[in-house]
Amino acid sequence: MPALNQLLPLLTAQIEGLPGQDSGPDYERPVSSITTGYIELLERNSHIVYPVIAVVTLLLIAWGILSAWRTQDLDGLQKNEFKRAIINELRRQLSGMPGDLLGKTIGLDRLKTNRLLEEMQTEGLVMSHTNSERLTVWRVRGASPEAKPRRY
Repeated sequence: MPALNQLLPLLTAQIEGLPGQDSGPDYERPVSSITTGYIELLERNSHIVYPVIAVVTLLLIAWGILSAWRTQDLDGLQKNEFKRAIINELRRQLSGMPGDLLGKTIGLDRLKTNRLLEEMQTEGLVMSHTNSERLTVWRVRGASPEAKPRRY
């Protein structure tokens, strides 16, 4: 037993160099390293910072959608006035006009003009055809003779 009592302290003593028994890492930060306080600030306050960033992002997206929605739609009175201006301009030009030139003439941007022209085409007020230059030309329906199917 005395030999076991002498070996017990040796067995329970820490043996240096074994994994998990180091007091701390022997790593020292290089002299050229930069300490960034803002990263530590983000890590310490991540439970506040990231939800705030998410809420601000969602608000910006909602604001963008609502502002785009408002600017693209014309109210009924404006739409009817622009349709009347389109009809009057197409009556002056019986051979038809491209949508871009028509938009410049009435003072409306190209996309809104084309949207109005397509709406008017579904209503049966205007018709379009594409010429050999791949340009869509719009004209008033019934202003010039149209090709009609022949009956025999």
